[in-house]
Amino acid sequence: MDERVTCCIAGGGPAGMMLGVLLARAGVAVTVLEKHKDFLRDFRGDTIHPSTLQLMEELGWLDDFLKLPHQQAKSIYGQFGDTRLEMANFSHLPIKTKFIALMPQWDFLNFLAEKGRAYPKFDLRMNAEATGLVFDGDRVTGVKVKTPEGAMTINADLVVAADGRSSVLRAAAGLVSENFGAPMDVMWFRLPRLPTDTEETQGRFDAGHIFVMLQRGDYWQCAYVIPKGDEARVRAAGLDAFRKSVGALLPFEPKRADAITDWDHVKLLTVVVDRLKTWARPGCLCIGDAAHAMSPVGGVGINLAVQDAVAAANLLWQPLKMGRLTFEDLEAVQKRREFPTRATQRLQLAIQNAVIAKTLNASGPITPPLIIRLLTRLPFISRIPARLLGLGFRPEHVSEAIRNAKGA
Repeated sequence: MDERVTCCIAGGGPAGMMLGVLLARAGVAVTVLEKHKDFLRDFRGDTIHPSTLQLMEELGWLDDFLKLPHQQAKSIYGQFGDTRLEMANFSHLPIKTKFIALMPQWDFLNFLAEKGRAYPKFDLRMNAEATGLVFDGDRVTGVKVKTPEGAMTINADLVVAADGRSSVLRAAAGLVSENFGAPMDVMWFRLPRLPTDTEETQGRFDAGHIFVMLQRGDYWQCAYVIPKGDEARVRAAGLDAFRKSVGALLPFEPKRADAITDWDHVKLLTVVVDRLKTWARPGCLCIGDAAHAMSPVGGVGINLAVQDAVAAANLLWQPLKMGRLTFEDLEAVQKRREFPTRATQRLQLAIQNAVIAKTLNASGPITPPLIIRLLTRLPFISRIPARLLGLGFRPEHVSEAIRNAKGA
């Protein structure tokens, strides 16, 4: 059951799907492997930032995209003790879409799949799990795949590992990551939202507690931040104690927390911040979480992954299509994306250390850190958080060649 394709991408998440669609649009034969039978899973990361929305506009897809059910966060608010601040206001961004779109990730992925199917060289395989790599000497020449019909091998000029922060292919390629640590984990759950509730996406910082609420229409997607490794202690204290702690942080009646009726409703995100030292070896490239796991600070992980995909497509479509891909082409992707990845992670780590760790360890009254007070109050400087959160350090743009391509 061997097959051959120009590019095989392992992982049908935002990075893998976006790269697959863009390469197919440019006329490159590409197969995307997704190990699940559909995209209907609770991803938690459901924020589509302005940088990604701008890409939808460049591709001519924005109007269709915004027809999907979503909520628009035009500002982000934070409450430190009794002090409430507007942390980011996207109204000054120099683009059309001045908001974060809150949308289930499965809708985003299904949208990309639908667009990809318009191109004859796009092949999405569901229920197809990448389990290992095929080598010819030092060069990766294919990927081993498990399907319901049996094992198979897909040979390719390029194998892209976009299979997440626990990447099987990254490990198979022998690529080494550096872990930068995190002081927290996150417990995710939903609470019902009433029409009388605020519209605002917001975070609350109190002594020993951090709580984030994302407005999702008829429910709130909630993140209860805990000290690293503290999940067992929280669960051991009992569900009643957890509901009481959550209720005290809500901007409305505490009894809303009674909707958490079972621990099965609460999912743990173990926070990891890491980055590969080398993103590629001959015949194989890592992008997205497989190359760099991001902190949940700012919710930028999806959008960094999409930016990786756009940069990779811009740099690789032509050598792939012409059959002259080199290792230097793969290195160029890392060179392009390493600065924004490093800069974003450094900023996230600074916030983790200066704000999150101190808040979780605090026992007295909480006040906004000086840097946050300055960023939210001084003219012009107050626009920096929205710029960094909404667009990032180096926003990518789809090349004219790919924009104008028809998939042939």
